[in-house]
Amino acid sequence: MARLSRRPALRSLREAARGCRACPLWKNATQTVFGAGPARARVVLVGEQPGDQEDRIGLPFVGPAGRMLDKALQQAGVERTGLYVTNAVKHFKFLLRGKRRMHQKPTGLEIAACHRWLEKELASIRPHLIVAMGATAARSVFGRTMRIEANRGHIMPPDSHSHAADVLITVHPSWLLRVPEADKADAFRGFVRDLRRVRRYVAET
Repeated sequence: MARLSRRPALRSLREAARGCRACPLWKNATQTVFGAGPARARVVLVGEQPGDQEDRIGLPFVGPAGRMLDKALQQAGVERTGLYVTNAVKHFKFLLRGKRRMHQKPTGLEIAACHRWLEKELASIRPHLIVAMGATAARSVFGRTMRIEANRGHIMPPDSHSHAADVLITVHPSWLLRVPEADKADAFRGFVRDLRRVRRYVAET
């Protein structure tokens, strides 16, 4: 694996991550799915891991969860083109059922093994705000388990974690795909409400 400088350019960081063998997930995944977006984005969105379509295409949030994210960002008035979007884990973890690859939640060891890549991304970009979407992202960003519902929607200052940026916790957009139909509208509105905090933050800082 290539050695990394203290603050590498995203291009060299992405190239180095292609050869990551820090955990077994690379063996079955199609490729490393690194982050995408402006190298000096003020806001970084962090999800859990790539899904089936992301693994095949090689870009984050291009599948069903990505389309849900795009819809919510649009309603919140946030331009995705100005965001850097990545995941806590860079390889797709799945269980093969017939011809379908079913998502599996990464373990603590897998999250820890991939943590260095997220840390290097954040060190390179130096965002003002990190948006941790879901429990895995929050755990990777804070280094400990965070209750999503108890902490979501609040801007948390740097003294609550180890990063120089503020952090906002929200749900992962894939969660919106799994909630009961009767609750989907309310769940989506809540996600949009959290993302509007991002818009206000950018406008005020």
